[in-house]
Amino acid sequence: MVPAKGENLKINSNAENLRLVERLVDDVCHIYNVNEDSYGNILIAVTEAVNNAINHGNQNNPDKYVQIGFETDEKHLIFNIKDEGPGFDYQNLPDPTDPSNLDKVNGRGVFLMKHLADRLEFKDNGKEVSLAFNN
Repeated sequence: MVPAKGENLKINSNAENLRLVERLVDDVCHIYNVNEDSYGNILIAVTEAVNNAINHGNQNNPDKYVQIGFETDEKHLIFNIKDEGPGFDYQNLPDPTDPSNLDKVNGRGVFLMKHLADRLEFKDNGKEVSLAFNN
């Protein structure tokens, strides 16, 4: 199920498709012998990124797609998630740890990704996120 180099897993914006993303993460982590703690970080960060792409980027529009790519280098497992939305201002997000934001339902996704991934990079005005994990 792991895409070949240069290929992407492409899903429409339906939350039920998160299971395909979970399977991709499972397969990658199995192939690369990722330890249990790192597996949990990867699974949460990648599914959070895809969930954000579905909900916020593509506004749950089933006619829009999310592409999930995977690559590796000598030291990292890298997941790239891209949506078809307009992007967002990823440099000015509210701090979810601020007491005024603690009761809010949303707003923790990017915070989680920053803390779980070893490297987080936004591209194309926020329409694409790259998550790198040390291997």
